[in-house]
Amino acid sequence: MMRLCRSILLLVMMIGLTSCRDQNKTVDSTRSPQGEVEDASIAYSKYEDPIVIRVGFKVPDSRLNTGDSNDNNPITRYLESITNIKVVHSWEAKGEDAFNQKAQLAIDSNDLPDAMVVDRDQLKKLIDNDMIEDLTETYNVYGSDLIKDMYNSTQGEALSDASRYGKLYGLPNVAIDADSPVLLWVRQDWLDKLELQAPQTFEDIENIAKAFIEKDPDGNGKRDTVGLSGYKNIIYGTKPLVNGLDAVFSALHAFPTNWIKDNAGNIVYGSITPETKQALAKLADWYKRGLLDPNFALYKETQEPIITGKSGMFFGPWWMPYYPLSEAVALDTKAEWRAYAAPLDESGKFVAHLAPVTDRYLVVRKGFEHPEAIMKQLNVFTRLERRQDPNSEEVKKLDDFSAQTGIQLRAYYPFDLLIDYSDAIEKHYADIQQALHGKIDPDTLNSDTRLIYDQWVEDTEQPKKDLEGWKAANAYKYGVAVLTSTAIEGVRGVFYGNTQLMKSKWTELQNLESETFLNIIVGDSPLSDFDVFVAKWKSLGGEAITKEVAETVKVK
Repeated sequence: MMRLCRSILLLVMMIGLTSCRDQNKTVDSTRSPQGEVEDASIAYSKYEDPIVIRVGFKVPDSRLNTGDSNDNNPITRYLESITNIKVVHSWEAKGEDAFNQKAQLAIDSNDLPDAMVVDRDQLKKLIDNDMIEDLTETYNVYGSDLIKDMYNSTQGEALSDASRYGKLYGLPNVAIDADSPVLLWVRQDWLDKLELQAPQTFEDIENIAKAFIEKDPDGNGKRDTVGLSGYKNIIYGTKPLVNGLDAVFSALHAFPTNWIKDNAGNIVYGSITPETKQALAKLADWYKRGLLDPNFALYKETQEPIITGKSGMFFGPWWMPYYPLSEAVALDTKAEWRAYAAPLDESGKFVAHLAPVTDRYLVVRKGFEHPEAIMKQLNVFTRLERRQDPNSEEVKKLDDFSAQTGIQLRAYYPFDLLIDYSDAIEKHYADIQQALHGKIDPDTLNSDTRLIYDQWVEDTEQPKKDLEGWKAANAYKYGVAVLTSTAIEGVRGVFYGNTQLMKSKWTELQNLESETFLNIIVGDSPLSDFDVFVAKWKSLGGEAITKEVAETVKVK
């Protein structure tokens, strides 16, 4: 796969073929004096004659109230004006589930649009049935430097995940590294009031939770606060969200719902390991002692106790100030929230499960005459998204449209596929710190980073005056600050997706798992039922599925 990232020689060789591939020639597709293709001339070049591409489109939640349509609005018109590529929606679907169903129907009926975004299992089926284009040459020749640089930030993992036998079959998204670790968010004003030390260990968390319950941290004279919030499904498993208890498992080296390698190098399902049993025992003890919110499984919306000011501690990723903490602070401006890398494992390390590098892929229908048009579209809207579009006047018009309507530009890109540097959040933070400490001029920051910098400065000078700015300032000031100052021992799964047997067995096994975990934690089942669960899981197909996963990983 390293050859994919070393494409300069291939670019030189393939430029002679470009005019043969393109019956519709592109403007300014010239060579540099040294004979190499100039990135700007081919990656962003405009077709002389219009090109039409048919796509499957995911309709966003935002609504156009401007008389425009999903495929004819300021964003689509701008993209067409600089590429001469007209995007037609073969079909539309609103919401993730509906879109996946439409995509699956298109695959099953062998009626693909020219391009669409698919998930991992759909990509596999498309490759197995020879239904999509090999994009290796297209990517190497037409991929922009920006796109390639961002893919390279994953050390080749993103492109490898979208490839088979050395051929690239999809253009993947890139997961942000910072989104994986789960931090412990704590009401700092409560912590300070009760003179408690910052949490690091399980014992620290237990002491804080007990104090938050018993010592009236909100000062209303009532025993109406909870120690630690929880999520009724216990864990999120891949990408963390509000109240997931994943961090408790990770600190005990348990990784439920993920396929991992054990100490002997064997592939195992993380939900059936002894470490997972240990984590369930810990949570069951917390629940029995009242440290874990007794009502955690009953909330319709898991964030409710946080927003209403009842909870003083919960687990979540770095961006929690955006939501739900912004809502909580709006209701109680005295609330001060801070993030901590806790709990640590028994050796003092902060362990976190890492999400897959990618989970969505832009594919091109086999036989489509202009696969490079798909690459160019991705180049153009990614450059716009990353604030590197040189057409400043037109971009300002789009920004004004976004500000006036509240519609994010990305909502009407032809494909729901955002690409960024895997360490983008850390990059923003490092640049902001340089500017704050006078080591670089703030005016040299890119527009996204400059906005966060300005919000940071404004919130420092006038805390909580502008809650919109407070969101970013506090997410970076406290969430990202912890991530960048903590040595994280990351564990990544070895397999994502489905095997053949999973199609008929997995739902039953997942239901068995979630019911067992919840029943053990709330005390409806003894801890010994975990062993019963493991045996039953294996007999109902889990053991056979484990063999399938091992074979799949081995082949790949």
